[in-house]
Amino acid sequence: MAVIQMKVPSPGESITEVVIARWAKKDGDYVEKDEVVAEIDSDKATLTINAEDSGAIKLLAAEGDTVKVGQVVCSIDTSVKGESKPKVAVAEVKKEVKVEAKKETVAPVAVSQQTATTYANGVPSPAAKKLMDENNVPANKIVASGKDGRITKGDVLTSISAGFDSSSSVKWGGSRDTERTKMSPLRKKLAQRLVAVKNETAMLTTFNEVDMSAIYAMRAKYNPAIEKKFGVKFGFMSFFTKAVTEALNLFPAVNAMIDGEEIVYHKYADIGIAVSAPKGLVVPVVRNAEQMSLAEIEIAIKNLALKARDNKITLEDMTGGTFTITNGGVFGSMMSTPIINPPQSAILGMHNVVERPVAVNGQVVIRPMMYVALSYDHRIIDGRESVGFLVKVKEMLENPTKMLFGGKDPNEIVLGL
Repeated sequence: MAVIQMKVPSPGESITEVVIARWAKKDGDYVEKDEVVAEIDSDKATLTINAEDSGAIKLLAAEGDTVKVGQVVCSIDTSVKGESKPKVAVAEVKKEVKVEAKKETVAPVAVSQQTATTYANGVPSPAAKKLMDENNVPANKIVASGKDGRITKGDVLTSISAGFDSSSSVKWGGSRDTERTKMSPLRKKLAQRLVAVKNETAMLTTFNEVDMSAIYAMRAKYNPAIEKKFGVKFGFMSFFTKAVTEALNLFPAVNAMIDGEEIVYHKYADIGIAVSAPKGLVVPVVRNAEQMSLAEIEIAIKNLALKARDNKITLEDMTGGTFTITNGGVFGSMMSTPIINPPQSAILGMHNVVERPVAVNGQVVIRPMMYVALSYDHRIIDGRESVGFLVKVKEMLENPTKMLFGGKDPNEIVLGL
């Protein structure tokens, strides 16, 4: 009997233990080679353990157990051979469908069942899940319109605005009971880092507001062509990322960090994009964003967001980063003070877009406005630089063509200014 011992892989340097978050297989199940058998939580990310060979699995640790890196957590008996049941089942299903199709009675039911068992059917997106939790909206009260039956943020907002019977939803029971749950390694590490930031940096925040009219107009004009050519639509994040990279070039201290008694200035812009994942907030990095076009940035952000949603984000995806952008606006935030992501020295916070009356050329007009916030470490970034940086970001967002000319107006380039 050949038995393979499966050990906990190293998630990265300085990590010595992890938590078994979930077993994808039960004790004694047959597993295929490279099939996911478990998910493990470290203080930096959620990773998977894949079967090294095919056979019967024996679990040697329980869900929730804290185990050491390199510890044996399961074994695979490779002498046990599978019967390729999935292939037989698929063949049988196809045969049944063909037979029933002749009767012209069962085929519609088979299609309906296939749709109902889609992996995304009834599953909310991270933004939708957040909104559902905040407003106590049960999934069975929402009509999903997303791909494969996924519940989108818009579906939740529609349900809330239309009203629903919450009699079946969870309510306060009137008891004095409490519930204790163990903090995940990721949450514990996050708590430590946030407290350290508040205690070890001289963090301040400066605010401004952005008229989003020009970006709305550009998206409406070019999104059909962009989607046709690149398969993505322009979101706000790509515009903000591009504007930030241009502003960082003009204010390098905002892109720097402190290392002991030295200041490290980066000659590149690796932008961390805070995205929601099932396990919490993660910050994957778009590398060398200063060299990317808007479409390339949008594609990179989309790919990272999908990996985060599917718990496939890796440590390499989150390592490094010279500046971070976080968008609380997707959850309805009007204004907030984002916390610096160490060892970086600054973070930009985006917020909700709200139509407000503003004065333009002496006239009161309604414009889509967004508050933006820059939190920065005053030890390395002076007030003049922080305010100047945020003003430059505002200028380029309100005149997006400047992003294509190094932060300058195209007319200035023509005139040689």
